[in-house]
Amino acid sequence: MKTHSLKTATLTQQVIEAGSGPLVLLIHGFPELSISWRAQIQAMAQAGYRVVAPDMRGYGGTLGPQRTEDHTLLHLVGDMVALVQALGETQAVVVGHDWGAPVAWHCALLRPDIFRAVAGLSVPFQPRSDKGPPIAAMKAITARAGLGDLYIVRFQDMTDQIEFDGDPETALRKMFWAYDGATPADARSTGFIPPGRSLLQTVSDGATRPPWMSEALLAEYVAAFAARGFKQPMDWYRCLDRNWALTGFVQGQKITVPALFMVGENDPVRHYAGRHEATLGDWATDLRGNPVIPGAGHWLQQERPDQVSWLLLEFLAGL
Repeated sequence: MKTHSLKTATLTQQVIEAGSGPLVLLIHGFPELSISWRAQIQAMAQAGYRVVAPDMRGYGGTLGPQRTEDHTLLHLVGDMVALVQALGETQAVVVGHDWGAPVAWHCALLRPDIFRAVAGLSVPFQPRSDKGPPIAAMKAITARAGLGDLYIVRFQDMTDQIEFDGDPETALRKMFWAYDGATPADARSTGFIPPGRSLLQTVSDGATRPPWMSEALLAEYVAAFAARGFKQPMDWYRCLDRNWALTGFVQGQKITVPALFMVGENDPVRHYAGRHEATLGDWATDLRGNPVIPGAGHWLQQERPDQVSWLLLEFLAGL
């Protein structure tokens, strides 16, 4: 397993790479890095695959543009196309977790000639709505329900970013704890924020590292985000309406390559994205599995590394 930088047509990306054989790309989410996939990289490389996990645009060791508008799904899918090409390959299986899942789903949706199969962790495919851009819809839904704001709406401005940037260790520790399956149910974040509070203020000051996270691993995350900040990772959220505006051409389009989706039973993201689990088979027409992992929260590949690796290898073996 080696970490190195690779210049592609769109970025200079830092990647972790191991093994030889058919290519598998592993795409992390927020607020994570390529290091979140270490267990899967090792397992897949040992099973005969070439595995590459990049630090994504705006994260860790990957250099990229600073403008908010340069973090759309089209940019992110383009980065993965360019990465496959820079690796000297023509095809890959793409796997994504959290924000990496929408990127992976759209890789398969937009370029099935390159991405021959797709697996999503924690976030199901969410088809483009024909009713308008998402941020206004989120505000209307939570207002009617009296839920405050979904954190995705709050991330549209700089307030939460300033708080994250001011104390990356606290921000990361709280985020990992609040979305972990081992955290008591009444202490997990729902993602909804009352008026006058921030996301981090809704998480207990007593938040500790999750059981799977060593002090050394947390320190790696903290060092990376302290160096780069949270502006670009949060820019992904700030491009949600722009994504909607740019993707009218895929309205109604379905994912036709082999697909797998897995989710933690206790994942708080299911509070606001879980409704799409029931319709996933309508949009991924070759869905080969939809397992729910008992007791797990949001950080699937780190909470349940062996089970996630086994499920992914079983999927890969069936292609």
